[in-house]
Amino acid sequence: MTHTIDATTLRTWLNDGQSLALFDVREHGQYGEGHPFFAVPLPYSRLELEVGRLAPRRTERIVLFDDGAGDVATRAARRLATLGYADVTLLAGGAPAWAAAGYTLFKGVNVPSKTFGEWVEHRQHTPHLSADALVARRAAGEPFVLVDGRTDEEHRKMTIPGALGCPNGELALRLPALLANPNTPVIVHCAGRTRSIIGAQTLRNLGLPNPVLALENGTQGWYLAGHALEHGSERFADARPSAPLLQLARDRSARLLQRFGLPSLSTAQAQQWLDDEHRTTYLFDIRTAEEFARRSIDGAVHAPGGQLIQATDRYIGVRGSRVIVFDDDGVRAPVIASWLHQLGFYSAVLAEGIGAALTVPARPRPDLGAGPRVLGVGQLRALHDEAAALAVVDLRESAAFNQGHAQGSVWSIRPRLLQALQTLGTAPDDPVVLLASEAEVAALAWKDLLEAGYANVFRTEAGYQTWLSAGLAQAAEAGQLPPAARIDYLFFVHDRHEGNQDAARAYLAWETGLIAQCEADELQGFRVPAETRNASSEAGRTTP
Repeated sequence: MTHTIDATTLRTWLNDGQSLALFDVREHGQYGEGHPFFAVPLPYSRLELEVGRLAPRRTERIVLFDDGAGDVATRAARRLATLGYADVTLLAGGAPAWAAAGYTLFKGVNVPSKTFGEWVEHRQHTPHLSADALVARRAAGEPFVLVDGRTDEEHRKMTIPGALGCPNGELALRLPALLANPNTPVIVHCAGRTRSIIGAQTLRNLGLPNPVLALENGTQGWYLAGHALEHGSERFADARPSAPLLQLARDRSARLLQRFGLPSLSTAQAQQWLDDEHRTTYLFDIRTAEEFARRSIDGAVHAPGGQLIQATDRYIGVRGSRVIVFDDDGVRAPVIASWLHQLGFYSAVLAEGIGAALTVPARPRPDLGAGPRVLGVGQLRALHDEAAALAVVDLRESAAFNQGHAQGSVWSIRPRLLQALQTLGTAPDDPVVLLASEAEVAALAWKDLLEAGYANVFRTEAGYQTWLSAGLAQAAEAGQLPPAARIDYLFFVHDRHEGNQDAARAYLAWETGLIAQCEADELQGFRVPAETRNASSEAGRTTP
């Protein structure tokens, strides 16, 4: 039987100085409606696929929680046990018990990183300007360089007119080539606040001579002010700098590493960190996806630098862990290490970068077994025509189901799959067809069904596309799932990007209100020095 603790004990564990992984095993939409500050999302629907990356040591101290019913967390604990995790505890009463103990449940996602961005602005008074002020500068013909610090995909979807796409993790390397005049202002924007602040403060921390500002409230502030956004931009700051500029960028990054007292590890030192059986160490390649695909260190995880800071809980599951970052230029990794340090992690740079010959310990991986039987187009059509009682369960994202789905199918997700079949009246011997976007997700669902006695389970070769290719009927009307059923989808986050101005205002108010919701122990890990352009004495050194 899995051990349980109460909320007060969990709060003590979070502050006892020992490493801890606190995993919320509810689905994304449930997690986003309210979770403890340090909780990391690990939805049960993807549990075994993600846990090895988030918690690579099987001896890690892990706490799981759900919505209070306990059944999902209990099932998750059993799954982790099969992967070899030996120290798993449940929070009795789940998220409701945390709130009942008087502790805050935070809405939204990436809460520590978002709060950190607000804390950086609070501590360092990062300069900013409003959307209207930017419009006025442009109308007056004032020169400036406007960069979008988000991902390339986000930049293409919508951006401030005239902006260059340059993810925050690339700014230190790519931007100097665009700044022939040291007096030209640089303005950084994102969709809201965090990456605008972090991007602008990155350039200030590097000692760039140019005036640097964050665009207040990003693209949301822009359209709330009545200005049109640009869609489909293909402008990117992607050129590598010339040799002299590259050396200058390296020197700036080296000073930043020195300022915060962060180590540059030899290959032997990094290997010692990775081989330490008593402490989790992450190894991240922080370059672009294209660079990572061409060549990296075997076993390293790709975590583009800007996103690693923006959404740290997507990559680092263990509080109190160590993090090694690397690049191939000596410019980007020190910047990311400096931000990880300020976020409260023990961070270091790999001195030899991509050339280091490291052996990364294998992470726990699930044994998915044979998986459900796979149906091609003809096999699906034959089963559909011949089966007297066929249950078709759509495991895709609820948003995809709402856009169109198979006639007679039901939408479900792994933690609710058994209830869905019970509602349909599906008998253990009835055929069940799973439509999934990923074969691995279908395999995890199949394992649960197999344990519950359903022995006649299939998945289609290409998900929903197989159904369409078989010429089988779609639902006559798309039909919308009720919002309460869509536990995989957080409306609070997504609607702000779809022209919903009320959602955008609510999101910006949420971001600016995060610090006020925090208790001292939720902020004490941040190591952001007070405002200064040369604050080596204030940064402080830490022992990894």
